[in-house]
Amino acid sequence: MNRPNVQHFSLTALERQREQAESKYLEFLRVPAMSAGLYVLPAGGTDPQQPHHEDEMYYVVRGRARFTAAGEEREVSTGSVLFVAAEVEHRFHDIREELVVLVFFAPAES
Repeated sequence: MNRPNVQHFSLTALERQREQAESKYLEFLRVPAMSAGLYVLPAGGTDPQQPHHEDEMYYVVRGRARFTAAGEEREVSTGSVLFVAAEVEHRFHDIREELVVLVFFAPAES
């Protein structure tokens, strides 16, 4: 397998690609050790995700919502960084402003 050692991504371009795909989630990187994507939920929207088999990190690019994981609830907004261990139930809710989130899975999401 031959892949570049360095890749560069533009958030603006990723947002445009995700919109064109008409999907809440756009995976933009996949290597064996990790995968990354852009996840966008509209204000008032719902988060349909289920627990994953991989550890996961979220970085909130912009927006405001509540986040519940393992029974713990917290406010999230621009700049929030969250870690969720594999198999832990979690979701965003009470989304007050469009939520734009970078998502990182390790190892790569199956």
